[in-house]
Amino acid sequence: MTAAPATAPATPAARYAAVPGLLREIGDLKRVRTADAAGSMASRSFVRAWSALVAGAEPVAVADAETAAAVAGARLAGIDAAVLADAGLDGDAVQGVLRRAIDEVAEGVVHPATLAWLRAAPAPQGTTGDVSGVELPAFVDALCRQPRAGATAPGRARLIAEPPEDHGEHCWAVAVYGALLALDHGADRGEAFLLGLAHHLHNAVLPDAGFAGETLLGEHLDGVVDRLTERALATLPDDLGTRVRGLLAARADAGSPLGATFHAADVLDRVLQVHHHARAAAFTVREALDDLELVHASPVQEHQNAVLAAAGLLP
Repeated sequence: MTAAPATAPATPAARYAAVPGLLREIGDLKRVRTADAAGSMASRSFVRAWSALVAGAEPVAVADAETAAAVAGARLAGIDAAVLADAGLDGDAVQGVLRRAIDEVAEGVVHPATLAWLRAAPAPQGTTGDVSGVELPAFVDALCRQPRAGATAPGRARLIAEPPEDHGEHCWAVAVYGALLALDHGADRGEAFLLGLAHHLHNAVLPDAGFAGETLLGEHLDGVVDRLTERALATLPDDLGTRVRGLLAARADAGSPLGATFHAADVLDRVLQVHHHARAAAFTVREALDDLELVHASPVQEHQNAVLAAAGLLP
């Protein structure tokens, strides 16, 4: 008898309690790479999203495709639609695999209507780089090369955790998380996704010194951020630049549906990134062997365990 699917939380507060596991797995795409292209799966999606937007795609269409790919990637890692198609699966089979992965991690976690559009979303076009035939603004590549500062505080030495994420990866995560949380706050998921992608445009030029650096910039901070943001916006098509400029105002507070969605997504990603480094630093061999079943059930499991025992490699 098949168990009934779990009921998704009904309020934003309940959603925050439910989503960290899903968001943590999605965020790990910042650290997943494959042989066919440079950069993480996250940074590739960041570039691909901007490519589609510059080519004229509607933000909600880009949000749907890239967010669904991210949710499926939580379990499939680098096995995306392009890989499945190249391996010989037809369109229906590709969608079936992706939907199975989406259901496994998102059912009972995200809003039911969010799960519905995730399952219906088409796979994003292309694997990496400029998939639209248009020239990408320079800030896209710059953000993918600009490291994040990590945890800093005024008057304190910074805490450096290696390897650092880049701004493209962080902006991608905030965009995806925002699209997943938008409905809970009454925000438009396309706008939440676009705001997430664009909220660090100034860091294409300004190296990140974190909160400590911003404090030292003092009265100059707002002017620096505004001028560098406008410089980046000027490289976008006029309609897209105007749209992004309007959305950036929602960063000011959490009083609007879009502002509440953005700040929830942003803080969740920043803290989950710190959790990742703490978890990696505390990782043990026992966790790999026992919890994750590194030597998993198979016809040769008994032999493999005997080899490890003889070699003194079992905890």
